[in-house]
Amino acid sequence: MMSDTDDLKEAATAVKCCASCGVAEVDEIKLKKCDDCDLVRYCSDKCKEDHRADHEAKCKERAAVLHDELLFRQPESTHLGDCPICCLPLNPMTREFVLMGCCSKLICNGCSHASDIHEFEERLEPTCPFCRHPVTNEEDADISNMKRVAANDPLAIRKLGVKHHYNEDYAAAIRCYRRAAELGDVDSHIAQAHMYQEGLGVRRDKKKVLHHWEKAAIAGDPHSRHLLGVHEESERRFGRAVKHFIIAANLGNDDSIQALKTLYKDGKVSKEDFAAALRGHHAAINAMKSPQRDAAARSPDFW
Repeated sequence: MMSDTDDLKEAATAVKCCASCGVAEVDEIKLKKCDDCDLVRYCSDKCKEDHRADHEAKCKERAAVLHDELLFRQPESTHLGDCPICCLPLNPMTREFVLMGCCSKLICNGCSHASDIHEFEERLEPTCPFCRHPVTNEEDADISNMKRVAANDPLAIRKLGVKHHYNEDYAAAIRCYRRAAELGDVDSHIAQAHMYQEGLGVRRDKKKVLHHWEKAAIAGDPHSRHLLGVHEESERRFGRAVKHFIIAANLGNDDSIQALKTLYKDGKVSKEDFAAALRGHHAAINAMKSPQRDAAARSPDFW
């Protein structure tokens, strides 16, 4: 029986030569990695096909390991990033920010509110807090958004998808969400998960729901991460559930802290892991606070 060391040696050797025919990689022969794992390389599609039966089991096993390494990696921040004005993290739980149609920037309510006060006190015309483009009416905003759609702006494409979604044109909405997701918009993965879960314009598909939650979670969405934890807990895979909840809690997700509290009482989470998650959650929440955001929360109807 081969040891782990032997497997590593075999994999290292395979990387230097074709796993099927054994030809070595030289200047005129370039080997291509297996699409799903990093264990072997092939000199041609024929060799890849010929070796499929021998490699398939190890490939699936390694691909699952690589997938979990990516899935359970702690993101440095949420998918929303920071407000471009105050440079503090945006809060995906409260959604206290605004998407500016002129520049497709997400501005926190604190900076938006501070800009409103400044314009009111100085009797200035309303402008975007970030790019200072004059605030336009809804019709002009739609025209501006369509220009950004034509320029392949993923946020503008998602915004168009939301409009179609609101008008119950689900086929058009899913096309926009797919296109925006391909361009890197994380919220479009969240929207697609919702559509596949509810069967809006598409057939209900649990695998696709989980796929889009995973894409969003990997990119830093704490709510999708929490939902993955709930799914794993329902399947009684408590170890995986705890990992998801801890990652979400470290991004400031309140629901995941509550889930960990319950699992801790049931003996599914260690005292050390629960304490670390509490500290991470507290730090994430504090990082999202500012006097300007507190003022905005106290004065929602400034105008």
